[in-house]
Amino acid sequence: MARIKGGLNAKRKHNRVLKMAKGYRGARSKQYRVAKQSVMRALATSYRGRKERKRQFRALWITRINAGARINGLSYSKLMHGLKQAGVDMNRKMLSELAINDAAAFAKLCELAKEHC
Repeated sequence: MARIKGGLNAKRKHNRVLKMAKGYRGARSKQYRVAKQSVMRALATSYRGRKERKRQFRALWITRINAGARINGLSYSKLMHGLKQAGVDMNRKMLSELAINDAAAFAKLCELAKEHC
């Protein structure tokens, strides 16, 4: 039985990593060993970044809601508590959009939250 060499599979694996490292500077895009390290780090960072982006957007929405609530004489926590007591089930993304684009509707929500607080 003839021995099968692994050259084709190794070449395919190397090319896949080098293709992902395209655009990196110097040896990072040319040498497999260095490119593999860079690609692994980049993939780990991008995974972590996708999780972090969700946290950052939530923080942004909360900041916008708080700013709108302060204009209407409420704190963020009092507004959210009042809305929960009133049975208003609206997520923070939509509340922040209202605070920015439709101040009148947001003011009505603030009044509703004040009544139920």
